[in-house]
Amino acid sequence: MRLTILGGGGFRVPLVYGALLTDRGEGRVTEVVLHDLDPGRLQAVMRVLAEQAGAVADAPAVSATTDLDKALDGADFIFSAIRVGGLEGRAHDERVALAEGVLGQETVGAGGVAYGLRTVPVAAEIARRVAALAPDAWVINFTNPAGLVTEAMSRHLGDRVIGICDSPVGLGRRIAKTLGGNPREAWIDYVGLNHLGWVRALHIDGRDQLPRLLADPELLGSFEEGKLFGVDWLQSLGAIPNEYLHYYYFNREAVRSYQQADKVRGAFLHDQQARFYEELKRPDAPALTVWERTRAEREATYMSENRETAGAGERDADDLSGGYEKVALALMRAIARDERTTLILNVRNRGTLTALDSEAVIEVPCLVDANGAHPVAVAPLPDHATGLVCAVKAVEREVLAAAESGSRANAVKAFALHPLVDSVNVARKLVEGYTAVHPGLGYLR
Repeated sequence: MRLTILGGGGFRVPLVYGALLTDRGEGRVTEVVLHDLDPGRLQAVMRVLAEQAGAVADAPAVSATTDLDKALDGADFIFSAIRVGGLEGRAHDERVALAEGVLGQETVGAGGVAYGLRTVPVAAEIARRVAALAPDAWVINFTNPAGLVTEAMSRHLGDRVIGICDSPVGLGRRIAKTLGGNPREAWIDYVGLNHLGWVRALHIDGRDQLPRLLADPELLGSFEEGKLFGVDWLQSLGAIPNEYLHYYYFNREAVRSYQQADKVRGAFLHDQQARFYEELKRPDAPALTVWERTRAEREATYMSENRETAGAGERDADDLSGGYEKVALALMRAIARDERTTLILNVRNRGTLTALDSEAVIEVPCLVDANGAHPVAVAPLPDHATGLVCAVKAVEREVLAAAESGSRANAVKAFALHPLVDSVNVARKLVEGYTAVHPGLGYLR
């Protein structure tokens, strides 16, 4: 099988290739095509992948191109992990929002809206090219904001685009291990949108073990989310929220912490990765070693401001190993080989959550087989969660409308309706600020 990776010069591509190297089954990926707009980044990643494959017999062949149509032609699977505007754009997203006193995180709040406004037009054009050149290919989307971008692409590709995220996987793994169960055998009742979901039950050996966790303060406070949200709040919710909900439940503290940081996250990653790509310009640089060292630093500092605010301490070692690449591999295996499995994915609603229409992309457990991903029936969310989900989905729809029409008014509305933006006037200033620093938003009129 042929896998095309869009954003193939991205720093996390070796995670995907590393997962492919573990797959020895029939019908596995034998060819990987990397596509990126930056030849230098492609060359650096190619070096890392070559070292990864050095001792592996029959490793998937790797090629690279800057020609999108060439990359798409003949693909069986297409993995989309692009970053429109690069990490410099992410840093702008954070700074503009923080200057107005609101959150600038890349997928949550004003920063997520800005990222979506400049990413959706590009993702939609990619979807149109896929429909024309590789109509039988399956698209696996990891491009953020993942739910929003998946919904934009689904308007051209239908159910052949599936969004993935490692956050629910990591959350379920942590809960299962805390309860003494095998994460691979646990059934996780997780419902919501991307970066806006809750674990409401976790079944081990057919029994829901979440009540036992919630009733034990010591056990509940022993893992990442317990430390991040606090035992009392989790017991009040009666559920375990995705870590990104910390930005909603503790918004003032998060904004203040980000404002006080020496450097916004996007700027930190920009500088870190710039050093990585610069170092790999040296022919004698040990590419894989340099990449592994850089990745360890990146993962260790993930959501550091939130953990500092909550007094959660350092991340556990198990949470430094990634996860989305394993979801992507499991998804490809299930479709290509009809190896039926259950994964938490971003797919069209199809009546799963009655508060949303059928075309809305949600994040829920899905049964996956050769025909794709099928959302599992779930119980309705409680009112507080439904309110957040509906509000954020309304914001996403305004982003999609702005991207399609070029309407500045829709863009302002997207910011103004977001639960973490507290003023229409602030929304107007955000649009002004973002259009001033992002050439990619020049389409808004």
